[in-house]
Amino acid sequence: MRGLSAVPSYVVMQPTTLCNLDCAYCYLPLRAADRRMPVAVAEAVAESVGPWAAAGRFSVVWHGGEPLAAGREHLAALIAPFGPDVEHHVQTNATLIDDAWCAFFVEHGMRVSVSVDGPRERNGDRVTRGGGPAYDRILRGVSALRRHGLPFSALAVVGRPEPGLATELYDYFLDLGCDVLGVNIEETEGVNLRDNSHDARLVTAFWAELVAAWRREPRIHLREVEWSLRYAAAVLDGSADEVLPRRLDPIPTVGHDGSVIVLSPELAGFTDARYGDFSSGNVLTTPLAEILAHADRTPWVGEFLAGVEACRSSCPYFGFCGGGHAANRYFELGRFDGTQTAHCRNSKIHLLEGVLEHARDHQSPAA
Repeated sequence: MRGLSAVPSYVVMQPTTLCNLDCAYCYLPLRAADRRMPVAVAEAVAESVGPWAAAGRFSVVWHGGEPLAAGREHLAALIAPFGPDVEHHVQTNATLIDDAWCAFFVEHGMRVSVSVDGPRERNGDRVTRGGGPAYDRILRGVSALRRHGLPFSALAVVGRPEPGLATELYDYFLDLGCDVLGVNIEETEGVNLRDNSHDARLVTAFWAELVAAWRREPRIHLREVEWSLRYAAAVLDGSADEVLPRRLDPIPTVGHDGSVIVLSPELAGFTDARYGDFSSGNVLTTPLAEILAHADRTPWVGEFLAGVEACRSSCPYFGFCGGGHAANRYFELGRFDGTQTAHCRNSKIHLLEGVLEHARDHQSPAA
């Protein structure tokens, strides 16, 4: 975990900035504007992605805005330059999914992840541009996926992590039919300025309860919990140093205009007096592979890497999280070389503590 890798494991692509919803916790600054990615941007990215995909598994993640708001014809034109070795994923609010979109997903071998926060009463922040509830439209989209037999993942945002909620959420997603679940505690970032500080005991108890719910019926791959358990097992067998990669994945996000933001998709669309637009280059003028080879020279990236080293030397949880995320540092602390954030505490430290708390409470009695 020193420096950036020159080869990413996936690329995030922004086909449009537009979103048809107006969720209260959304961080995106341009979600009311329909700024679509030109096909030339996708063609430029595909030139660098081709050799990476030929060498091993590689994904392109279509992430907006709402990617489906770009329309099937335009999204198909953006996918076309990528070869058969590339896996395509889309993160969607599902409100636009119908039979035609399901046929599109099959045709392009596209894996779908749906953003939904649990039962109806847990989706109050997910609203249409007119302020109305989006839940029924989300479920119609999910029903279409299930009708066509398409597997899908789910991503839930939790605003108030506390005991009692985790079991309810897990049971809901069991019934929903997803095969992978990611749980994000709401983050203060982008245009979302809502406070994300919580009582440590409640957050730890939330994660511990989620582990218990999953262990009771582990039919869903539970992203955060399974990663935590892999790390704990590595610590026990002495291989914890092998869990994190030797270099940080740059996670390049290619904006609608071809600009490349590394490490944090959440920084796309923002500018700062100190850091400019956060981009490390533009694929319309410089190959993506070349941009990534020199991304660590971007001033704010160097500052972030200094923060990673500060975490390494000061935080006992570093081996688990690897130094956190750039966007959380920037939006919470105002710079990139700080260390602990509320996001660290909610989604890294208390997560691992919750897993360990569950283990302590359910350990077998001594013989």
